Amino acid sequence: MSEIRPEERLAAALARLILAPDAPPARHIAVGAASPLPAAACWLVKKQGHPVRLSLLHKRSGNPFTEGTRELFDLTGQGRIDLFFLGGGQIDGQANLNLVGTGAWPGKDVRFPGSFGSAFMYMMSHRTILFREEHSPRVLVERVDNISANGVNEPGVFRRGHAQALVTGKCVFAFHPARARFSLLSLHPGETVESIRAATGFGFDAPDQVPQTPDPTPAELELLRGPVCDEMLETYPEFCARVFDRKIAA
Repeated sequence: MSEIRPEERLAAALARLILAPDAPPARHIAVGAASPLPAAACWLVKKQGHPVRLSLLHKRSGNPFTEGTRELFDLTGQGRIDLFFLGGGQIDGQANLNLVGTGAWPGKDVRFPGSFGSAFMYMMSHRTILFREEHSPRVLVERVDNISANGVNEPGVFRRGHAQALVTGKCVFAFHPARARFSLLSLHPGETVESIRAATGFGFDAPDQVPQTPDPTPAELELLRGPVCDEMLETYPEFCARVFDRKIAA
């Protein structure tokens, strides 16, 4: 397998955001349910030799938690989770997330999985990276129908961290909490500023020259397809089979 898969590019892009020198250090990273791409990015960072602690909630063996999310929330409340990942059925231009559903409360038109602890994790983690592979006006909206987790707060409300970025199947956005607005950070191959604007329901800023999202390096691909996949096979067998052409031995 030599062709770069889109998921490999996204995992590498997420890994670069994790290690961004202008972001708070990621010493302890937590990854929630159904998050193979963030998990791949975290394992890539760890396999590159960076001293990060990973708490993967859905890892079936070697999970550090004995009481699951109860312990995760406790650590986060103490300020001991540096980085978390969140997605949403809808994400708007102020980095608000909707995990409830569309239409009038409680989202009766289309139901999403539910908020669970997303609002708490969003506000109490030192930083959050948003991700959603689908990049379309139905997902990236001007204003979410229901706010499950808010991107910014009114003055005087304690909040430990904000969104750092939003990674999609088409581009990478940086988020600016002081302005409550996204700006275009990089374009995936084949995309332009115009194509991103056409596919995005909210307004965003863009510099005169937007770089292309870098391909994973040969070293990164070797790690993703080897040691990273080895770590993920047990928890995400379908993802590993689809992306890395690897299956659990019978």
